[in-house]
Amino acid sequence: MITETGRVVGIDSDALWVETIQRSTCSSCSAQKGCGQGLMNKAFDGRRNQLRVMLQNQCADDFRLDDQVDICIPERALVGGAMLVYLLPLVTMLIAMTTINHFIDGDVAAAGGALFGFVGGLAVLRAHARLNRNNPAYQPKVLAKKPVSGPQLVSVFNSPHSV
Repeated sequence: MITETGRVVGIDSDALWVETIQRSTCSSCSAQKGCGQGLMNKAFDGRRNQLRVMLQNQCADDFRLDDQVDICIPERALVGGAMLVYLLPLVTMLIAMTTINHFIDGDVAAAGGALFGFVGGLAVLRAHARLNRNNPAYQPKVLAKKPVSGPQLVSVFNSPHSV
């Protein structure tokens, strides 16, 4: 499980809106100046992200605004999603380019096929995202709640090992 701490900024009947702050570990890396990712992180470090976390076994009444919560997402969902987002448009682009080039000779036709395949791959990704929008296997889960005021008692909802 990949975990992150966030703050509750909105409560729906079946979900929480959680704000997380993107942090970078680039300051501890030895390749700071020669890495493009380090430059991107400097430009966007500290950016606030809001995401919808569906409540599965919890009640919305258990949460208050500004509660600190630990959320998690399974590695399988994250890696599978990344593979799909990065590889599917590339594969569809190559397949369409090869297919069009097989029937029509020329660089313009191959470039048109590549563009058609890339856009087609993006359309398939969008359809997949809409179909799996509420699929619990791809949704982040609330692990624990830490109230801001009062004693710092932690309410654990799901163990990372039991999910």
